[in-house]
Amino acid sequence: MSKKCDVCGKAPIKAAKLTFSHKQIVHTQEPNLQSVKVNMNGTVKRIKVCTSCLRAGKVQKAI
Repeated sequence: MSKKCDVCGKAPIKAAKLTFSHKQIVHTQEPNLQSVKVNMNGTVKRIKVCTSCLRAGKVQKAI
């Protein structure tokens, strides 16, 4: 199961947490993906879209 936005290509990134004793803990930050039914070329498909693309209106939801 892919954790990547089908519209903009946003994917998980590696980030480092610093503890009080300055130890680095590497963890992943994942995009906020929603599974949405979308009109694509006259057909309805279910794709994963990040919420920033939804709010920007880059996709048209199927009703």
